[in-house]
Amino acid sequence: MILLLTAVKRLHGPAVSTGARRCLSCCTGSSDAALIVGSSRELLQRLGSQVEVRTGFITEEEEGAFLRELEPGLKKKRYEFDHWDDAIHGYRETERVRWGAACEEILTRVRSAAFAEGSPLLGPVHILDLDKTGYIKPHIDSIKFCGSTIAGLSLLSDSIMRLVKEDATSEWLDLLLPRRSLYILRNQARYNFTHEILKDEESVFNGQKVPRQRRIAVICRNLPAQSAE
Repeated sequence: MILLLTAVKRLHGPAVSTGARRCLSCCTGSSDAALIVGSSRELLQRLGSQVEVRTGFITEEEEGAFLRELEPGLKKKRYEFDHWDDAIHGYRETERVRWGAACEEILTRVRSAAFAEGSPLLGPVHILDLDKTGYIKPHIDSIKFCGSTIAGLSLLSDSIMRLVKEDATSEWLDLLLPRRSLYILRNQARYNFTHEILKDEESVFNGQKVPRQRRIAVICRNLPAQSAE
């Protein structure tokens, strides 16, 4: 069983209405402020650098390097539409420890951008391939297996990640994740907010439709504090 899937905690909270969202944008650290909107300016300022989207983090050629390494293995798998705890729909996945030189150099950049120096990292990199019709439902990754930071590269498609506060669903952020961008979730954004990838028919950012295609995420995580001791 893939480690992430054994780690995902499914949350069955009240649905969040998308029809009357009041979108505010605000500078969030080194990320592109235009790619993050939320329910209030105070929330955006409070989370600050805990939520980042870095556009153009990899080039088209670097994306191609990942695809050349990943596609042969992914093509041997079928997309699954009935995840064991109903958290993911239309996906296939794998983990990878060994990479070619080009991809390893990119992952070194990801780790340098997302994690504190010396932070113990979860060894395998998680690869999650969503079909065009696939989506990820709201969840918080288990604190038993994953630490304070999640960082992911988005390949092949733009998408929207939605964060909703677990105990106050009126507080939310939408992140526009352009193709070849890097997103980073830290601390409160990782522990106290569910995150999800919207399905194509719901993929609207700040009033604008964002078409969803097949999307591959290359995801790095650090270890929880107790595992690092």
